[in-house]
Amino acid sequence: MRVIGTAGHVDHGKSTLIAALTGTHPDRLKEEQAREMTIELGFGWLKLPNGEEIGIIDVPGHRDFIENMLAGIGGIDAALLVIAADEGVMPQTKEHLAILDLLQIPIGLIVLAKIDLAPDAAWLDLLEADIRETVRDTVLSDAPILRVSAKSGAGLDSLVATLAARLESTPQRLDLNRPRLPIDRVFTMSGFGAVVTGTLSDGRFSVGDEVEILPSGLTGRIRGLQTHKKKEETASIGSRTAVNISGIDAELIQRGEVVVHPNQYQATRRIDARFRLLKDAALPLKHNDEVKFFVGASETIATLRLLGVDELKAGGEAWIQLELRDPVVAVRGDRYILRRPSPSETLGGGVIVDHQPKGRHKRFDENLLKSLESIAHGSPADVLLQASLALGAASIKEVIAKSRLEISDAQSALNELIENGQIVSLEKNETDGALIVALPHWNLLSEKISQTVEAYHQNFPLRRGIPREELKSKLKLSPRIFNAVIAKLIADHSLADYSVCLAKPEHRIQFAPADQNRVQGLTRKFEQNPFAPPSVKDCQSEVGEEIFNALIELGELTQVSAEVVFRKKDYDGMVEKIRAALLQNGQITLGEVRDMFGTTRKYIQALLEHLDAIGVTMRDGDARKLRK
Repeated sequence: MRVIGTAGHVDHGKSTLIAALTGTHPDRLKEEQAREMTIELGFGWLKLPNGEEIGIIDVPGHRDFIENMLAGIGGIDAALLVIAADEGVMPQTKEHLAILDLLQIPIGLIVLAKIDLAPDAAWLDLLEADIRETVRDTVLSDAPILRVSAKSGAGLDSLVATLAARLESTPQRLDLNRPRLPIDRVFTMSGFGAVVTGTLSDGRFSVGDEVEILPSGLTGRIRGLQTHKKKEETASIGSRTAVNISGIDAELIQRGEVVVHPNQYQATRRIDARFRLLKDAALPLKHNDEVKFFVGASETIATLRLLGVDELKAGGEAWIQLELRDPVVAVRGDRYILRRPSPSETLGGGVIVDHQPKGRHKRFDENLLKSLESIAHGSPADVLLQASLALGAASIKEVIAKSRLEISDAQSALNELIENGQIVSLEKNETDGALIVALPHWNLLSEKISQTVEAYHQNFPLRRGIPREELKSKLKLSPRIFNAVIAKLIADHSLADYSVCLAKPEHRIQFAPADQNRVQGLTRKFEQNPFAPPSVKDCQSEVGEEIFNALIELGELTQVSAEVVFRKKDYDGMVEKIRAALLQNGQITLGEVRDMFGTTRKYIQALLEHLDAIGVTMRDGDARKLRK
């Protein structure tokens, strides 16, 4: 599940665009509808042509509400920067662009909206040239510009297709199995109690999970989950999720808090970070300046301590330590934004490198600055995990080479990662050629396999399972990786192994009542002539090819040739009698077997050739002997 966010100047058509794309107007407050201006965050959703369902967050464009915008924009996977064709680039266009750049939003599209209000095509060409200059050297420098009119519908199909293509070519978020939902809305539903919403930034929640609200420390249990107004048993990473929590009063929950599993996160009042001051900042940044700190959906006042410098000028970068007035939940790698409280201005942002520093730093300590540089690159375990994430399933040797760590450091880090479950071993041998995979990739891969096998069961309920080769083709994995992954899933009892096919362990072939009646009719025909039964073609005509194959899979029928099939119990009895005769007489002819069962040559020839093929008998002239 991915979430898309809008950005852009007030009244440039963001909400109208979402309404045109989704059929749902995101402005939900009466005041917003009256003023035709988004104040709070609005939400909608859209199904792309490839079937993927995405959430869309509409954020305020007016400068008075930009801090509400920051509560929603941090959790998005892609951004639509909306610029009205009748006005072009405006102040909040630039401020929103700067925020997208600071947050390093991975996918971006530029929507030139309201093209029906443009005087002519030449005007649009001039606007595009201006936009290209504005986004130069930002995260949207290569973003396509799409001309759209929400009023007439022009360009909407192209916008959706381009968005779908961009998302399809970008990997999903990695699941580190540590669910965290920053709360951007809190409300009460009659009969249900407290409901919070947000974008699940990691892991997954399931109905019945115990959860904790941080930093307040309130605890409760998930009573229900919804994504896009549909009830779900599990909410997965990246999804816009509404969580109904029992045992907590909604009035005690604040926007900006996070929903987590107990004992996985800790709140902090101090953060070390790398910071970049925007090029168009009005004033230099000084030590001990008071700033507003935004991360996830939270905001708080902070005192900024500059490390290694006395003053930071526009466009400059520095290490900083933030002393927070209120505790927040953040982790290393989270991106954040700083704003000046008064006069209100976006200053810049960066990435958190230490969310739990031990104490207040000495500002000009050279060892400290070197340590921060080192932490920014990560511990040996962090570096090795990133190498594994970059490679997917790969050998230990390849992952270590990618990490560029010393062998001893890498081996120690690998042991640590395997022990805490962040890296999964796919092969039992302990050589450096053994395959390993990072937990997020393993979760994605095993879930994809589970969904593929389940879909096969849904489409072909009368088949035992999906053929191995068909599954391998769908997964597009090398034979070695495929075999290792499947072997682990079988060992973990996540898959059932039937040699040439694979199935979910709980899958059972079951006939519908009408099918069962046809099977019983066929069974009666086998009972009437057990040694001269209906042919394969007759069976398929009687019950259908799928049911016939299911009877083979279930072991109720045994096919000995392209034309001949026996009931399993009749086949077993015939083989036992033939074996006994061979043990007594040493050999037997086709005619003797035919007379033994009172049938015709067609059936016995097929049976004996089948026994030759599977290694029970062997020909000796016109007779058969037991194969040693």
